[in-house]
Amino acid sequence: MQITKKHVFSLLAILILAIGAISIASAYTGTGFTHSISSSKYSDMSASDILSKYDDTDCNVEERAVCTEVVDGDTIYLSNGKKVRFVGVNTPERGVEGYVASKTFVQKLCLNKEVGLDIDNSKHSDKYGRTLAVVIVDGKNVNEMLLKEGLAEVMYIPPSEFYPYSWANDSTHIPTAHHTYANTQSDAGSSSSDSGSYIGNSNSGKFHKSTCSWGQKTADHNRVYFNSRNDAISQGYIPCKVCNP
Repeated sequence: MQITKKHVFSLLAILILAIGAISIASAYTGTGFTHSISSSKYSDMSASDILSKYDDTDCNVEERAVCTEVVDGDTIYLSNGKKVRFVGVNTPERGVEGYVASKTFVQKLCLNKEVGLDIDNSKHSDKYGRTLAVVIVDGKNVNEMLLKEGLAEVMYIPPSEFYPYSWANDSTHIPTAHHTYANTQSDAGSSSSDSGSYIGNSNSGKFHKSTCSWGQKTADHNRVYFNSRNDAISQGYIPCKVCNP
């Protein structure tokens, strides 16, 4: 059979369609994390209703800007040009079950509103150039809310100023590979002396002098005590910028 230009074009068209089908079938799904929470769960709730369920965060707002776009449940764009990746958490990717609910939740809290950032001092940005930070709305930690609502899983990648396991509850998904590490760190923290010279905050991952006003504001359930500065640093805690322990 003589091969004509028509045959060649037909074969190319078939090849392009086949490649497209393979690409769709193998679409990026991140860690594969999904959840079955419906976006309608929050349809009748205002942002104030959601925020009222949570305590004020111990994280410190280092800068503020308006959220202009919510890409997904863990990435937002700001009016100052920054692309922000919520540190310590991971939500479902586009096209994966749970994507819409997680994104809708963040839109309700952040979109077209001024948000605060507590930027990760240990690692300021990821490989895509996005700023790694805790996103704060009306004094509340949105990263923590995502975990406690079951809309995100823990994604702890050292080095990091923040320890997301301390934000988790019974609704939080913790990847199997992370369980052993989390338990080890928990045991290390609980062995610290209650009469230590330094106060650590398991929520923010920072430690303070016992006389520091910020350290004294730490909630009892977030307090970890250290006998020395080296003890705190060896367990991954970051010195407070105010009291400089």
